[in-house]
Amino acid sequence: MTPDLDGKTCLVTGATSGIGKETAIGLAKKGATVVLVGRNRDRCESTVKEIKAKINGATENKLSFYIADLSSRTSIHQLAKEYANDHQRLDVLVNNAGVFLAKRTTAIDGIEYTFAVNHLAPFLLTNLLIDILKASSPSRIITTSSIAHEGARIDFDDIEFEKRPYRGIKAYGQSKLANILFTKELARRLEGSGVTANCFHPGAVRTNLLDNNPWYYQLIWAAAGVFFLSPEKGADTAIYLASSKHVEGITGKYFGKRKQVESSTEANDEKVAMRLWKISEKLTGVAENGKEAFSPFS
Repeated sequence: MTPDLDGKTCLVTGATSGIGKETAIGLAKKGATVVLVGRNRDRCESTVKEIKAKINGATENKLSFYIADLSSRTSIHQLAKEYANDHQRLDVLVNNAGVFLAKRTTAIDGIEYTFAVNHLAPFLLTNLLIDILKASSPSRIITTSSIAHEGARIDFDDIEFEKRPYRGIKAYGQSKLANILFTKELARRLEGSGVTANCFHPGAVRTNLLDNNPWYYQLIWAAAGVFFLSPEKGADTAIYLASSKHVEGITGKYFGKRKQVESSTEANDEKVAMRLWKISEKLTGVAENGKEAFSPFS
């Protein structure tokens, strides 16, 4: 049988571990050309070797990678430029990379790190690759969100936790809420383009999300991990959204366990989504010199 994604090209961020790596493996098994994005060259190379070994060489010449720091605007621009130079199409973009930090940290551009990586990076990368996604339509954009968005809100007066006490779980929840708001506004702007945008909650998954945190966070995470899903199961909905004919044409939705599920009231507020979009334009530099991020009329 012909693989579901034979002839399709997929780009996956955060692809060297956890949900991202299992998503890359699943897409490769379906015959896709898979392009991994990671921060470390050695880990990218070993992940490519691992995927090839698992699929018995079936993905020869169908696996590659780029090194990128998704906390850096410059690095994201370079990633998008290199991808566009090397590839003629992009059928699936999986915005998966994410972080959790217990202590407030700023990224290289001076933005609070969790917000920069979890929300602004997919916002900017998607905008930079939108032309090739449109040219490859029907194409799909998938963003990893989380049930942690429930109870969160976007504090537009202090979106980077500069005034209020920083709490890692609040910063993470805000960023995951931003993923859903971004997806919904993105879908609205892409209406009629042939490009769909959806997001999903992978479940509680055993990953290295808390590796760069104090030991006691890691200890609690490891203890709780015995009850968590494997990364392979966590990636299942991402692979489904990337490949299934059942979601063809469906856009602007939030999924869990392969089904559309309700997100929070805040995540469905169109005014909040539009306001976040405008702020994201400014923080990523997309709106510099009066140039807005793509619109339905671009």
